[in-house]
Amino acid sequence: MSRTYLYEHTTTTAAEAFEDATVAVLPTGSVEQHGPALPLGTDLLSARAVAETVADHPETVLLPPIPVGVSAHHRQFDGTLWTDPEIFERYVADVVASVAFHGVKKAVLVNGHGGNSGALRRAARTVRDEEVAFAAPWNWWSNLDALIEEELDTSLGHADAVETSMMLAIAEDLVRESDLEAAEENGGDSWGESVRGASVGFDAIDFTESGAVGEPTAGSREVGETLLDHASDDLAALVEWLAGQEMDDLWPREHK
Repeated sequence: MSRTYLYEHTTTTAAEAFEDATVAVLPTGSVEQHGPALPLGTDLLSARAVAETVADHPETVLLPPIPVGVSAHHRQFDGTLWTDPEIFERYVADVVASVAFHGVKKAVLVNGHGGNSGALRRAARTVRDEEVAFAAPWNWWSNLDALIEEELDTSLGHADAVETSMMLAIAEDLVRESDLEAAEENGGDSWGESVRGASVGFDAIDFTESGAVGEPTAGSREVGETLLDHASDDLAALVEWLAGQEMDDLWPREHK
């Protein structure tokens, strides 16, 4: 499988790539704490790994990953980087608009960090409302709830069995497996904290001392490979769907 990112092209070969492509694939992630066992780049590495599985699709162009995302709620943990949601939103919209200028007006935003979701949705609405491009925000795990329940008997947390499994499958050398138990013992049982329905856990440190939420010790490479395979299939199907759409059908409809 070739994994040719746009930044690896020359301007000449980029022109050839744009001529064939109809869908840009943009990985977005974060550089933020994932407890003592998983790398800061867990979300970025996951999004990148899934996005690369469609690099060979004849109608895609693979854009440079955006590493830093909306992560201020992890700021008390060392190594976390973050940007303002509005800046992130505008940055993503500008990248999509740039590739649209070159003729590729459809995009899939392959996201690895839940904190980015709101900004990605707003960026996608902006470029669509302005009829610059049509971008589909997509979290790599968004269609895997049943699979995660089946394989791990859980739902997605943070630095949990799901993310540990993915990291063991794509970046095992970056996982400190000896620290998984400590991450779990000092972690949270669920994301957030509430009182009578009111959310009072604004930052991750409010409900997890280690930074993890869930049971990272339950993760495995085998499960990670299964998750990656299914996410890849979902992304390929999404790309196929988007490639087959007429642009006129993707713009906002007129008021009746």
